Amino acid sequence: MARRRRQAVTFTISFLDVMCCAFGVMVLLFLVIKHNPVTAAVAKSASPDLSSEVKLLQKEILDGQQNLAELKNTIAEVDEQDVIAEGLARRIADEIKKKEGNAETREADRASEENAAMRLRIEELEKKRDLILAEGKATGEDTRAYSGEGTRQYLTGLQVGGERILVLLDISASMLDETLVNVIRRKNMTDARKTGSVKWRQAVATLDWLTTRFPASSKFQVYLFNTGVKSAVPGTEGQWLSVSDASRLDAAVDAARAAIPEGGTSLQLAFQEISRLRPLPDNVFLITDGLPTQGATAPRRSGNVSGNERFKLFNAAANQVPNGVPINTILLPMEGDPMAAFSFWGLAVASGGSFLSPAADWP
Repeated sequence: MARRRRQAVTFTISFLDVMCCAFGVMVLLFLVIKHNPVTAAVAKSASPDLSSEVKLLQKEILDGQQNLAELKNTIAEVDEQDVIAEGLARRIADEIKKKEGNAETREADRASEENAAMRLRIEELEKKRDLILAEGKATGEDTRAYSGEGTRQYLTGLQVGGERILVLLDISASMLDETLVNVIRRKNMTDARKTGSVKWRQAVATLDWLTTRFPASSKFQVYLFNTGVKSAVPGTEGQWLSVSDASRLDAAVDAARAAIPEGGTSLQLAFQEISRLRPLPDNVFLITDGLPTQGATAPRRSGNVSGNERFKLFNAAANQVPNGVPINTILLPMEGDPMAAFSFWGLAVASGGSFLSPAADWP
């Protein structure tokens, strides 16, 4: 019997063995190469560029993480500052409102204070007005009256007041007229023509007007002077007379109206009488027409007195005025005496008085 021939098989156990062996060899080689230090070092040194790049990337990652952390911290700080700024803004707004409220309150308080001060000022002015009106009712006009024309009875710049008032009225010959020629002419006229001269009547009217303005509670004295001095009320030299005594005021004015202007002018003697009054006067009213023509005594030689000599006589007289006594001059100017206005104005400034040269039709 013939034997059957066996069919050939492509994959046999031997082939599988070979494949397994081959695979094992490969695994063995891999293990040997992986765990061998020398081989690992060689393998590692085989790619230095890749390692450096990896380290660089790692460093950039770390830097990025740090920058991110710093950025987060910065954002947190900004947020915190925003919160602080908002709180500060609220406080500032509150302070502004508070200050505005305080300002309004202060403004209201200031307005209230100003109103109060204004009310006090008005009350003071009203009191002064009432006092002035009361004093006006209690002046010499209650005892004497003066008849003038319209509003000519004013006296600008002169304060007719005080507790003791002295009037010095010049009764020298120059009071007869404004020009030297007419003065010489009138000196040779009758007494009625002398007392009827326009200039003299104005001087007496000025005295009359002053006496009507004396406060009723005050005292007065009227002196008439030329080369000598005398009281208009005889026998009262050195005495203060009461304004409330109307008869004394009338007597003084009547005596002045009856006086005859004559002789020279000694202003020094008139001013010396101021110091003899006790107490001293609060106000002195001088009614004259120019600089003096002699001193305390008559000049040794007769004749005209020059302008410079009259100015020296005036200065000597001014030195007789006590300190603190105001001299109020009412000047009825004389022709040819240019230094008179300047001199009496200077005396008014130095003594704290006033100076007036009225119009011809005053008062």
